[in-house]
Amino acid sequence: MAMATTMTSRLRTGLEPINADRHKAALGIFLVIVIAHWAEHVAQAVQIWVLGWPLPEARGVLGVPFPWLVTSEWMHYGYALVMLVGLIMLRPAFTGRARLWWNISLAIQVWHHLEHLLLLIQALAGANLAGRPAPTSIAQLLVPRVELHLFYNALVFAPMVVAMILHRRPNRAERDAMRCNCAPAAGR
Repeated sequence: MAMATTMTSRLRTGLEPINADRHKAALGIFLVIVIAHWAEHVAQAVQIWVLGWPLPEARGVLGVPFPWLVTSEWMHYGYALVMLVGLIMLRPAFTGRARLWWNISLAIQVWHHLEHLLLLIQALAGANLAGRPAPTSIAQLLVPRVELHLFYNALVFAPMVVAMILHRRPNRAERDAMRCNCAPAAGR
């Protein structure tokens, strides 16, 4: 028990800078990662629905020169895990209304992560859900994968953006509770 308490204390201490004076920079880096991933999904959608590429050829930007990326469940799971960890690590600095929206994004990402974990387990086990020819998530039983991942990413991204906007524009009580310098000084 003492070791777990010590590890938790060290983790909190290690996260303090990214939830205080480095929160703005950490959010910026996280946002670049999120937007880059979002751009991959949008590029794939454009390739399919605008350019008319067949699904196996529509691999986003990085998937064209590196086709194995699109079929790698490890890569997809890794991104889902990075998103989940980023949302958890950056959460302590959010206050009030921004915290509520960040929590909504986090809750959706927990589900999205579990779906990717299910896909990864199927790929590793060589046995797919419902006898499908490829790894299949629960929601994929109803919605095709390309459309589903566009939807999931939008569902996670929208409340995250609302949270970031509210975080940069806190009311007085939220500003008083903030430990970071993300919001411009009051009165400007």
